[in-house]
This record gives sequence, C-alpha cells and structure tokens, in this order.
Amino acid sequence: MNAMPNTPAPFDVERLIEYLKAAGLPVGDHLKLSPLTGGQSNPTFRMQAGDAQYVLRKKPEGQLLPGAHAVDREYRVIHALQGTEVPVPKAHVYCDDPSVIGTPFYVMEWLEGRVFMDQSLPDMSPPERSAIYAEMNRVMAALHAVDPAAVGLADFGKPGNYFARQIFRWSRQCLESTLPMADAMRRLIEWLPEHIPPGDDTTLVHGDFRLDNLIFHPTEPRAIGVLDWELSTLGHPLADFAYHCMSWHIPASLWRGIAGLELAGTGIPSEQAYVDAYATATGRQPAEHWDFYMAYNLFRMAAILRGIGQRAADGTAAAEDAVETAAKADPLAEIGWACAKRYSGVADGRQLQI
Repeated sequence: MNAMPNTPAPFDVERLIEYLKAAGLPVGDHLKLSPLTGGQSNPTFRMQAGDAQYVLRKKPEGQLLPGAHAVDREYRVIHALQGTEVPVPKAHVYCDDPSVIGTPFYVMEWLEGRVFMDQSLPDMSPPERSAIYAEMNRVMAALHAVDPAAVGLADFGKPGNYFARQIFRWSRQCLESTLPMADAMRRLIEWLPEHIPPGDDTTLVHGDFRLDNLIFHPTEPRAIGVLDWELSTLGHPLADFAYHCMSWHIPASLWRGIAGLELAGTGIPSEQAYVDAYATATGRQPAEHWDFYMAYNLFRMAAILRGIGQRAADGTAAAEDAVETAAKADPLAEIGWACAKRYSGVADGRQLQI
C-alpha cells in the first residue's frame, strides 16, 4: 500500500488518541493519519505518532453486505499467527465500539518493505523473480501447515463441505445484487454445485493470497508480512492455492495477471512448475481437479468484484476506482466458464495437464 497526501481524517482523531492511550498503545498527544491506497474493502490509514508508525483498518460506513468487511476476523487471525512460520504484522488493538471512530477498527504494526503490484516483476532479474515466487509458494505452504486448534482458531470456520458453502454464499450475494449479471456468471452458479470433486481437507486459508498482499523485506526476497485477511477462514487448502494461481489464467491487460506472457527465461515459473512445488512441499495433489478449482475461484473473484460494484452503486465503496475494478467481474466469469467447460470435458476424471 502507498500513502496518499495527508488529508483530514473522516473521524475524531482526539477521540481515537484517547481510546488508544487507554488501550495501552503509546501514541502520545499528536497523531498524523494518511489514507493508504491499494485496498478495495476496508478503509486503511497510516498512523504516525512521533517516531512510531502503525496501520489502522476500519469497517466502511453505511449499509454493508452480510458478513463483509470482517475486521474483527482480520485482527483475530493476525493475532493468532504471531510466532508461526507465516509472517504477519504485530496486532496491537481491536475496537468494536463504533462511538470511537464510527465503525469497528483495529491497529497493527507498520511494516517497512516492498509491495509488488505487477506480477511480472518487470524491474527484476530472472534469479530475483524466481526467489520471489519461491517465497510466495513457501508462505502459502506454511499457512496450510498451521494447526488451527494449536493457534486458537479451531472455531474460525466450519470444517468440511467448504466448496458447497462458499458457492452458496457467493451465489446468494450475486443473486441478491441489483446489478445485471453476465450469462457466464449465471452458468457458473448452476454448474459449480453439481461438479464439486470428491474428498475434503480443512486448513486455515487466507482467501485473498496474492503477490500484492505480501510485504517483502526492503532488500531480500523474504516476505515479512501477509496482509488483508478479511476473507480468511477454515477451508479447503487447494481452493486457497488455486486462487493464488489465477494469475496464470488472467491476462495482464485485464487485471493483475501473467497469462499470455512468455515466461521462459524470466525466472517466473510455469503454472505446472509452481503447482508441483506446492505439491512437493505439502503432499497435496492439486492437478486432478485443477480446472474445477480454477473455475470456482474465477467465479468467486467475479462475485467479490460484483460486491465492490454494488457498493459503488450504493455509494459505500472505499476506493475511487471501484467502478473500474468491478467491471472486471464479467471477463473473469468468462474465463471461469471456459475452465468449467474444460473440466466437464474430462469425463473420466483423469489427471489434467496444466
């Protein structure tokens, strides 16, 4: 995330200072807040108190979709993962009292590092790109190795039946929306529940794991923080991993993707190599049902973007480019429907080549 020019905070900063002091956070008497760009969901601010720096994330104002903007869950999972192999900022304070700044919020550590928005990493050498992708893969495998019960998250979600529950949730959100829906999205809503692969597995999942939600060390290819845990829950690790791999299917001209780029010699692994590395690290085998996982995730991403579009239509979107971002939903649904048709064509369930 990048800091925007300092502007007056849309809430009572003096009341915030009073609350943070009472909570034991040493903020002093003067607090400078700057909005941060990069998030579509929860308004986020960089807070400076003398030499100390923090990040504040809050729920948006206004009428919100049920279950959305769960800053309480973000705080809980970040706090729970302290000391694990998953790098997260230190969680300082959570406040559910809307009288302080208007909505619930939490404060976490400010991390000084690098955030990469372009997944082609254009300013890096092949060895540097290779190291960044290997580190992303390592962190995701580490996340899926965490025992939820051991970190106090045994009740963080419902174990099992993850795909069915998620498909129902996002389908309902889409069907309740006032926005027009693309034909591909309607087809996915009908197709996905009928093609859920057999078997189940439950781990802690991030829900939005991608390159620009990681902060890397200023000079080393080492992740120092995973951000944006709003969609985290207990779920299927291969759903989480396949979401992370959507970039190999999404063209850069559409959004945050590397599909269509010539990767040979760049240091960026092929999708097959990246999936194989995860399989080696975790013992899981994603390839057999890969096109289902991909269709599901492209549908889910399209549903999330439609939610952003709904908030834009309702006047509650946090980001200025919400309408532009939401417009990517239909093209993503089209890519997802192509994956669904490809999966349906593999009638005997044989191993897919990705």
